Amino acid sequence: MIQEPAMAQTPDDASAQELRSTLADQRSVAVTIYNDDLALVKDQRAVTLPTGRSDLAFRDVSARIRPQTALLRSLDEAGDIHVIEQNFDFDLLTPAKLLEKYVGREVGIIRTHPTSGEETEEQATVLAAGGDGVVLRIGDRIETGVFDDGGQRLPGRLVYRDIPSNLRDRPTLVLRLDNAAAGARALELSYLTGGLSWQADYVGELGPGEDRLDLTGWVTLQNRSGTSYRNATLQLVAGDVNQVPEQQAFEDIADGMRVMAAAPAPMAEESLFEYHLYTLGFPTTIADNQSKQVSLLSAAGVAVAKELLIQGQSSSFRQSRGDIAEDLAVTARLVLTNDEASNLGLPLPEGVVRIYQRDSQGNAQFIGEDRIEHTPRNETLHLQLGQSFDVTAEKRQTAFKKLSGTGPWQYQFESAFEISVRNAKPEPQDVILQEQIPGDWTMLEESAPHDRPNAHIARWQLEVPAEGETTLSYRVRVRF
Repeated sequence: MIQEPAMAQTPDDASAQELRSTLADQRSVAVTIYNDDLALVKDQRAVTLPTGRSDLAFRDVSARIRPQTALLRSLDEAGDIHVIEQNFDFDLLTPAKLLEKYVGREVGIIRTHPTSGEETEEQATVLAAGGDGVVLRIGDRIETGVFDDGGQRLPGRLVYRDIPSNLRDRPTLVLRLDNAAAGARALELSYLTGGLSWQADYVGELGPGEDRLDLTGWVTLQNRSGTSYRNATLQLVAGDVNQVPEQQAFEDIADGMRVMAAAPAPMAEESLFEYHLYTLGFPTTIADNQSKQVSLLSAAGVAVAKELLIQGQSSSFRQSRGDIAEDLAVTARLVLTNDEASNLGLPLPEGVVRIYQRDSQGNAQFIGEDRIEHTPRNETLHLQLGQSFDVTAEKRQTAFKKLSGTGPWQYQFESAFEISVRNAKPEPQDVILQEQIPGDWTMLEESAPHDRPNAHIARWQLEVPAEGETTLSYRVRVRF
């Protein structure tokens, strides 16, 4: 490992020597990615330091680093290292930035003769530079140039004699160190950064009996942090970690290309405080401006049940609706319990679950998707996939009477309804019917018994015959 001294020195202490540490010095890197655009990077490098004070330019850190979270520690016992100060240089080298840094300084202007091709150079002083262009003093005259579509239309080619010390070609954290003993050192720089995120995506194949599901989970990583992490130890934290809002936001990096990784072994899972930690079993490279997918879990034969759900609205109990019939949506859902008895029992990070089913030709067809929240073990999931085509429902109010009501919270109404559920399938269908009944209510009459999962829901379990119809009728008194 060769330490390359930098040409530039910091202006406040010209006696401090600047050394550069690049990715060639990196011995390992570990990345822990949280939800909500947050990651912890631990970058271990081997460097050679002199005795006393020096500036260590730690290159190729994240462009979205939170400098106030940076922590440098020594991994060996070669003596104490103290960090006196640190500076994050995120003003990166571009033609426009270089010109801005030369305001008040001289540059060379090279012009080419249009017929002979001869080149001549004269000196100019940069008076101003910005998004609209540049103002130059050349001898006793002032000339301007403009920027057009990202390019420069200037009086000629500009020649710079050096690169300013506060302009870097890549994100760099400069650490001023006081080192007790010279020699090779093993250092670890850890810091929090934005620009790294992850989300879970699940793909399930529903079996022909619609009672088993083969479920695969993927983690999709997004890296817009401005640097790459080579052969990184990757860990993911599922859960909502509290963060104090940032007062200064750094510039984001543009979206990059999407890359699909081959499916490796599932990730190992463990509890961490009130969260869950997932660890990839092998190193992986997370390139800058890249989307990457790695396997999270694989579960075959997960027990599921199909459920047809009809839900009414609470507004129908407050007024007479006459003879108007209301069409009710029949939602198709898959219900599964996240436990070992169902061949699952894994903490599931929030994400989108996409379900497929094979047709009679053996081709997998997309049948719906739903988003799940963080789901612990032993919790029940209801995946809403779409609306039933063959099972339909219609609701009609058959009676309405206002019993009392002269002021707020003193109204009583009595309503009667009929809900007809029709089934065009050649086999009978089980349907769950839920009515949202507001206020204090009492069921007076009903054609089928209901249960009461909470204070404002009446629920009926109905069986609709093949190519037939089932009608539920009930009368309810509601007090507000």
